[in-house]
Amino acid sequence: MIYEKACNVTMDQVIAALKRKDAEERIPVLRYELDYELATLYDALLEEDKAQIKRSKERLKKLRREMLLLEV
Repeated sequence: MIYEKACNVTMDQVIAALKRKDAEERIPVLRYELDYELATLYDALLEEDKAQIKRSKERLKKLRREMLLLEV
């Protein structure tokens, strides 16, 4: 069985994302930001830097939400 997490995106957020003119330009930049933050998280995990791990995870959550909004 495959379980999916519930998405916490509101309809207002989806509408706002669709109205954005620069969504097509933002997606590639957002992917680079995600890759960079994942690399930062990986380094923090190797160094066992708990503060950086927490910051990276929070940043990744925000970037993920933005990506979901833009790719709708």
